[in-house]
Amino acid sequence: MENQKSADAKECILRLRGISKQFGAVSALSDIELDVHAGEVVALVGDNGAGKSTLVKVLAGVHQPSSGTIEWCGENVTLDTPSRALDLGIATVYQDLSLCENLDVVANLFLGQELSPYALDEIQMEVRAWTLLQELSARIPSVREPIAALSGGQRQTVAIARSLLLDPKIIMLDEPTAALGVAQTAEVLNLIERVRDRGHGVILISHNMEDVRAVADRIVVLRLGRNNGVFNADTSQSDLVAAITGATDNSVSRRHARTTASQEG
Repeated sequence: MENQKSADAKECILRLRGISKQFGAVSALSDIELDVHAGEVVALVGDNGAGKSTLVKVLAGVHQPSSGTIEWCGENVTLDTPSRALDLGIATVYQDLSLCENLDVVANLFLGQELSPYALDEIQMEVRAWTLLQELSARIPSVREPIAALSGGQRQTVAIARSLLLDPKIIMLDEPTAALGVAQTAEVLNLIERVRDRGHGVILISHNMEDVRAVADRIVVLRLGRNNGVFNADTSQSDLVAAITGATDNSVSRRHARTTASQEG
C-alpha cells in the first residue's frame, strides 16, 4: 500500500483504459487497464500467450488497439506508428537489442542520428556518451570498445543508454536479463533502478519473478489477455504464480477487484 501511495503522488504519465485488440476472430487483449507513473518500475508478467507482447507492441505503436483509450500526461493520444510513440516519449528496448557488433559503443549509441540536423561531431558524441554512461554508473571500460567485446550485461547497458539519449518519459524493457549470468543480471537490475531514479517510468517485461520482485514497484499480471491483479513487490512468489497460472480459481484477481473498488469508493 505504501508503494501505491508513493506512485499516486507522482505524475501519471501513461494511463490505459479498456484497451482491447483483436486479430480477426482472436482476442489478444480484453479491457486492459494500466497506469505508469514517473520514477517507478511497473513489471508486466504473465504466461506465454497472456498478451504481454501484444500490449508492448500497442504501446510501441506497432499495433493499434481495437478499442479503448490511451492517455499520455492527461491527454488522449493515438499511437499509430512507432515514430509517434518515440516522439511522445516511449522508448522500447527489445530482447534482440539491435546492436551492431562490428561498431564501437559510441557508434551504436548514435546510430541513425548521423543525418539528423542536430548531429554531433565525433568529440561531442564521445563526451556525451561518457557523460551518460557515468551517470548510469555503467561498467564499460571504454566508449571505443567494440560491441563484440562486451558482456551480455554491458550490451544491455548500451541498448538502454541509447534509448535514454532520446530523453523518453517511459522505457519498455523486454526480458532484459534473459540468458544473463548472476553478476550480469545484478548489473542490469542496478541499472534499471538508476533509470527509475532519474525520473523515468519503466515497464519491465520478464518471466523471472526474482528479478521482478527485486526492482518493481508494482507488478501487473496478465492472464489470457486480461488483467489478473496488480501487486506490490513484497507479494509472495506463490501468490504471483497463482495469479499468472490461475491456480487459485481467480481468487487473487477477485481480491484485487475488491481492493480497487474500496479505493475508488
